[in-house]
Amino acid sequence: MAKIDRLKEEVGWLKIVLGILVAIDASLGGWVTQNYGSSTTALIALAAAAATIAVVHVNQLAYRPIKELEDT
Repeated sequence: MAKIDRLKEEVGWLKIVLGILVAIDASLGGWVTQNYGSSTTALIALAAAAATIAVVHVNQLAYRPIKELEDT
């Protein structure tokens, strides 16, 4: 497999993962809205931080092969 094809596949896979993580992040927002009164502040903060950090991390991972594609 050529390097450019491998990079395209990696970006495609990361797009799927990023989409799933964004959906989870949005779902957590809905869950927080419904359970705001009965949840602890620590649980809400932990859920929001974990999902958002995961989205940002995968986004940064996706930009690396995109940058390599620009250079090739």
